[in-house]
Amino acid sequence: MKNGVVIVGGGIAGSALSIALARRGIKTTLIEREAGWTPLSSGLFIYSNGLLALDRLGVLDDIRRSGWVSPDGGNLYLTADGEKITRTIYPQIGDRIPAIVGMRRVELHRVLAGALEKLGVTVRLGVSVVKIDDADSTRPVMLTLSDGSTLACDVLVGADGIRSQIRAHLFGALEPTYTGFGVWRSTHTKPASIDQKIMLMGVGTRLGIMPISNDELYIFGTTREPGKPFYPRETWAAEMRTKFAAFKGPAAPLLAEITDAAQVFYTAVEEVHLPLPWSRGRVVLIGDAAHSSSPFMGQGGAMALEDAVLLAEMLDGASDIPTILTAFGQRRFERCKFVQDASRRVGEAGAIEDAEATVQRNKRMQASAQQDVDTFYARIAEPI
Repeated sequence: MKNGVVIVGGGIAGSALSIALARRGIKTTLIEREAGWTPLSSGLFIYSNGLLALDRLGVLDDIRRSGWVSPDGGNLYLTADGEKITRTIYPQIGDRIPAIVGMRRVELHRVLAGALEKLGVTVRLGVSVVKIDDADSTRPVMLTLSDGSTLACDVLVGADGIRSQIRAHLFGALEPTYTGFGVWRSTHTKPASIDQKIMLMGVGTRLGIMPISNDELYIFGTTREPGKPFYPRETWAAEMRTKFAAFKGPAAPLLAEITDAAQVFYTAVEEVHLPLPWSRGRVVLIGDAAHSSSPFMGQGGAMALEDAVLLAEMLDGASDIPTILTAFGQRRFERCKFVQDASRRVGEAGAIEDAEATVQRNKRMQASAQQDVDTFYARIAEPI
């Protein structure tokens, strides 16, 4: 490809694709509108399929050093009072790919940015696309940027998130779907006694505890938030303590530590349900721009990483770009929808608001939670 690929959006999807293309010798320019390029949020956890993609990008060893590697892939489920419900084990892949890695989101970004620098990828910060000329798919896409410069590319990739500008250019206005849930996160010093992922299941709420380094962990709680209420930033600490006040056991001392709104990050949970095609001509969407998912399965980042690995593979040596981009969407659609649907079901199960119904849910978990994990990851183990 003479003119190479331009990627709009420097998050997980865009950075990963830039690395994957550069490793294949494909000329790549990454455009990010934020001049500081500092990701928000606290932590995230990456399961084996996402870690496999990171290994294919050549950064898994850095990821392991930068985060917390689960000793055995265990996930302990407790009631809100701290009583054990069950414990499941998530699969690793061979001897090299762990089951779960927890890490600060900023550390994941640091690893990806370091790989971009080593590979010599052109990264343009603080600029955005103001005009796209892609009317003739037999010719390169022409871009005009906010600084007045222009770029020609053989492929334009929209990796610009849930409110994608590139998606709007292709298909018009498509508002993300509000799920009715909110997610609350905070970061803490990790007690030595916590060395596994823990989920506490309450009535209408659930609260997770996840190590993200040898010294830190983050907690993440989900609540029903009908009507998509607005919470001023200065109230976030008090709101989080109040909403999860019923949680005891290992959660209680962590919740008591939340005194500063700067510790807390709140987001309303939205999804993007974009039907096929995900492309038009030489322009394609990946990651959250095409298939943003709720966070309840911890698979949003993994799906973006898989997108990157597959698209780079398909573009390597490609001549008929529009056909390749159409085929990419067709290969990814079913898998991403499967994850979206599974994640939504898990979110609903964690938000049962009837006390007796939660008791029955917990009994079902004791009987079938491991089988559910095995079934999900057997599907995810299929080739991308």
